[in-house]
Amino acid sequence: MKLFKNSSNADINNIYSLNGRVPFLKSIPFGLQHVLAMFVANIAPIMIVAGTCGLSPQDTASLIQTAMIMAGIGTMIQLFAVWKIGARLPIVMGISFTFVSVFGYVGTNWGYGAIIGGVIVGGILEGLLGFFAKYWRKIISPIVAASVVTAIGFSLLSVGANSFAGGVGSADFGSWQNWMLGGITLICCILFNIFAKGPLKQLSVLFGLVVGYIVALCMGMVDFSALEGVKIISLPKIMPFKPVFNANAIFAITMIFLVSATETIGDTSAMTSSALGRDVTDKEISGSLACDGFVSSLSAVFGCLPITSFSQNVGLLAMTKVVNRFTIATGAGVMLLAGVFPAVGAVLATLPEAVLGGCTIMMFGNIVVSGLQMLANCGFTQRNITIASLSLAIGLGFTQVPAIFNLLPDVLYTVFAENCVAVVFVVAIILNLIMPKENNGAAE
Repeated sequence: MKLFKNSSNADINNIYSLNGRVPFLKSIPFGLQHVLAMFVANIAPIMIVAGTCGLSPQDTASLIQTAMIMAGIGTMIQLFAVWKIGARLPIVMGISFTFVSVFGYVGTNWGYGAIIGGVIVGGILEGLLGFFAKYWRKIISPIVAASVVTAIGFSLLSVGANSFAGGVGSADFGSWQNWMLGGITLICCILFNIFAKGPLKQLSVLFGLVVGYIVALCMGMVDFSALEGVKIISLPKIMPFKPVFNANAIFAITMIFLVSATETIGDTSAMTSSALGRDVTDKEISGSLACDGFVSSLSAVFGCLPITSFSQNVGLLAMTKVVNRFTIATGAGVMLLAGVFPAVGAVLATLPEAVLGGCTIMMFGNIVVSGLQMLANCGFTQRNITIASLSLAIGLGFTQVPAIFNLLPDVLYTVFAENCVAVVFVVAIILNLIMPKENNGAAE
């Protein structure tokens, strides 16, 4: 079975087509900007969780390498599918931020092995849940998915802002140098998008990253310490950490897998709506969830954290409309190279946070707008307005005051206190189930 059209028909304009063939060399920049958009966010959860669990620098470096390989494998499976696993859509995968809080709790109490055991079990459950998505997905109506996508966008704005200022915990956070670097990157993205012609217009993010990186070099803000002692070739090890199957840890992590599944549904829905101009199908949702779950379990077998769809890349797709699977696959290939050849990943790791923030702040805004467009497509009936407004108000509002969840057990506190997407999901689901249907309004 052919995955693409005949290579003799390769055309750069096929970057806007899901299955058209694009000349290989010309496709690389479009795929590369997806890698650059997600690279720092892909390794940041590893560094945070490793620090919380007290892992050695050597173990942390090994996990970063594995994270790139797993992201590449997951993206390839989403693009082309293996049996029923994968959506056959331009979904870019990476290590999820959604689990960071609960991993901090689990790792502190039961160790990193309990995290691995919980991810193996939780990933399998999500994967199996994906196979039966058409039976239970009805409870996640379009208005629920639209509310979740909007919440995802809003939750990422602070991530982009923190990157713009230099990254959380950086010694020069909010300095004029970071403001200057992020501002130059953002302005270059905008100007390139305005003045570039044809398909080149969609490389605005890559252009901004390159210019920002050059400026950072001139300002002495690029840290090359990640290149010290890097091996030429290195492969990940199977079971580098002994999994521990703790019941409490499995429960907490599985709860977050349900939240992650909702984010994946939202990301997939937002991608098809904003980039492909159509509704997502049950088969695509099922394949996307199955890939999320089973690849996450595979990642844990190699000692790494869960893999899920990346919202920032959904924002990039919404902004550029470059949805070609062959093109995105070149980016997945770069991820695999970054893992097999650690020097590649080490070079990409020198990208300053402020440069990344200058690009991502615009991409995350695109996700918010995609969510609002989905809300508009659902129709502004009184029922839909109530579900969306109340779920967003409670989800975004209550998580601004985490102490409001103090009455919950610690396990549930870690799930809801700082995860607005989880709260929006639960409230929207409950309202969607209990509120009577409307027969005289816009379609849901």
